[in-house]
Amino acid sequence: MSVGRMNYTVDPGLYAAGSPDSDSPILVTGNYKMSLDSLRAELSGLSVWILVLDTKGINVWCAAGKGTFGTDEVVRRLELCRLADLVSHRRLILPQLSGPGVAAHEVKRRTGFSVKYGPIMACDLRRFIDSGFKADEAMRRKTFTTMERVILIPVELVDALKAAAKIFPALLVLVGIAGPGSFWSNIWNDGLFALWALLAAMFAGAIVTPILLPWLPGRAFSLKGLIPGLVAGLALILARTHGLSHWPSSAEMAAWMLIIPAATTYLSMNFTGASTYTSLSGVKKEMRLALPLQIAGVVLGAGLWLGSLILG
Repeated sequence: MSVGRMNYTVDPGLYAAGSPDSDSPILVTGNYKMSLDSLRAELSGLSVWILVLDTKGINVWCAAGKGTFGTDEVVRRLELCRLADLVSHRRLILPQLSGPGVAAHEVKRRTGFSVKYGPIMACDLRRFIDSGFKADEAMRRKTFTTMERVILIPVELVDALKAAAKIFPALLVLVGIAGPGSFWSNIWNDGLFALWALLAAMFAGAIVTPILLPWLPGRAFSLKGLIPGLVAGLALILARTHGLSHWPSSAEMAAWMLIIPAATTYLSMNFTGASTYTSLSGVKKEMRLALPLQIAGVVLGAGLWLGSLILG
């Protein structure tokens, strides 16, 4: 439900799992609590040191991209925890996904500790350690299966619903006032349809697009969300076929055919932050192209929709 999601942290520092000694491996992770919990859950029966960096409550991969899981923080935390006095070896095991933020040769030069990149998934750690700290090809590849995408949907959906909870009441009041009939009849006839239209846009963008992601055409996420958005808009038009020959009704349907795809493509584009294969430069390029079109679609659609209410 995203409650406390941006402040879900543990104190950075040195932790012990099991009964580690001077020869025990040192695993490095970030201080986002879910990252640490995912690691701890795989360490039953092992004795290791866990060095928790101050990543500002950000997960390993995102922190590496933002720089909070970086070379300077690794060096700083090693010195603060005086690990050189605690262990007899000079080897750190970092998550593979921390690689973009850490210069291993710099850590070695400044601290004497060598960096060994472990597997992507914590569930492979035991096998990695047992094999003499060697990762096979499967440990190095991040999958993005249908189930892995489905697991991420609730977070995206909750954020969309939070925004919708602010928009819906204002939308209903506007429909009640601007419509051709009485306040409550306007809400019943046009307001509920507007709510269904926005829910359809959220369903298409935050649920359908992530599930069908590999099979939807295009590389840009906004483009991938266009087809589900158009399908959702057409489905609503077919469900509201009465009076389409009347100008206000036709304008209303045209309005939603602009608004729904615009909203769907925006939500689809938002899923880039949960994916395994987008880049920051690519996302920025896509936003520069897609956002103006999405804004134009919503503004033009809202104007048509209000006109259809007032003239209906």
